[in-house]
This record gives sequence, structure tokens and C-alpha cells, in this order.
Amino acid sequence: MIEAAGKILLYIDADACPVKDEAYKVAARHGVKTFVVANSFMNIPRDPMIERVIVPQGPDVADDWIAERAGRGAVVVTADVPLAARCVKAGADVIAPNGKPFSESAIGLALATRNLMQDLRETGEITGGPRPFSPRDRSAVLSALDVAMTRLKRAGFAGAG
Repeated sequence: MIEAAGKILLYIDADACPVKDEAYKVAARHGVKTFVVANSFMNIPRDPMIERVIVPQGPDVADDWIAERAGRGAVVVTADVPLAARCVKAGADVIAPNGKPFSESAIGLALATRNLMQDLRETGEITGGPRPFSPRDRSAVLSALDVAMTRLKRAGFAGAG
């Protein structure tokens, strides 16, 4: 875990993240350095505050990169519940792409639900996935990111500027 000398840092688990543009927008408004972490090349805006991080192929390599750096003052955007659990434990603010924050009090239930759903899918009991991403989700993630960064600033963390 790394605490960046009182700076707010944003980490995006980018491979399947549908709200990268929304995250960039909120980070720019708050002057927050953003790391877009994936195991393949992806386009990002030309902005010195946004850094592309390409990790090697392999299971959980991007998750490990983020988890090793996420701590107090970090905001992480991910739909990956095990990664969210690791980051919450380290003290980071973690937000799902639908805007729902992961919290210490709820992460155990989220992990149990994820494991149950995975088991049900593997046995063929459930064949569908999550509901489709909606405009309401985009709005919710914008709000959740803004709330997290504002709270961190009030707690004494600063943007990069």
C-alpha cells in the first residue's frame, strides 16, 4: 500500500470499465492524478494527469498492481469484488461502475453474494449476467466519485495541483 504524500489518486480497473470518461471528468475537476490500469493497450486522453499502466497478461495482475498501491487517499473504480475487498481493507475509497460504494461494513456480504452467484452460474442455475448499464449508473458514478474526492479533500488530502 502506498500513501502518496497526502495526494488523492484515482485508480481505474480499466479492462471492462464502462465509466472511464466519467472518472476522467471528475478527476480533472478535482485535479487528481489518474492511473488507467489494464493488461492491454487502450486509448486514454492526452493529459499529463492521466497515466496508462499496461500490466503483463495473467490472472489478477492488474488487480495486484492496483491493490499494492491503493490506500488512504486513493479512490478505486472497479466491478471486481475481490479487488474491492483488498482496497477497502487497505483504506481506499472503492466505487463500482454503477456508482455504488464498497464499504467495510458491506464488503463481506458483497464477496459472499459474488461467490454464490459464481457457483450458481457454474452449475447452470443462473445463465444471465448483471442488468444492463444505464444512464442512471453514469450519473450515480459521477456523484459517488465527486463525493469521495470532496470528502478526501476535507480530510486533508489534496489534488495533484
